[in-house]
Amino acid sequence: MEEKSNSRTDVIMAGLGGMGVLMAGQILAWAALKKYEHVSWLPSYGVEKRGGLCECIVIFSDQDIASPLIDRAQTVVVFDGSQLKTFESRVLPGGMILVESSGLEEEQERRDYELVKIPGLEIAVSMGIRQISNLILLGTYVSIRDTMPSELIEEELKRRFRTKKTILECNQNAFRRGLELGRNTKK
Repeated sequence: MEEKSNSRTDVIMAGLGGMGVLMAGQILAWAALKKYEHVSWLPSYGVEKRGGLCECIVIFSDQDIASPLIDRAQTVVVFDGSQLKTFESRVLPGGMILVESSGLEEEQERRDYELVKIPGLEIAVSMGIRQISNLILLGTYVSIRDTMPSELIEEELKRRFRTKKTILECNQNAFRRGLELGRNTKK
């Protein structure tokens, strides 16, 4: 059994539908259940099948979570660089935005948070499957923020994709690449 934590973490994962934003948030939430007493995963998306704005709020804590709705979070992970301006107001002062560097055209307007640019899509394409960029960003988040042992995410990936060996292997490789990227970013 994993040792329980006494902290609260909140993150907003955001991007465009079809990018795996909701799946990355759900994997994080399910993994958090093994370490934290209270976990919330709240998705929000438009009516479009793909391409519309979507986000999920993930909160994990050992204290009660009063509401799954938050306007701003400690960390915002933006899976599509073109959406930085849309989600910049959602990070708390002193917080962090991890943003996909591909498609990033706008410059940071606020200076009261840390901006970390991640080439997740470029790495995913070099690995042969662009759809795994979400797990690269998730791995980077887990590594940089250090709020959850990476082993819990690995366990959740195995649980979720246990019958799909090829997909599991691709997802594990992407997640591990993100962990490595995060370690190098922290230095």
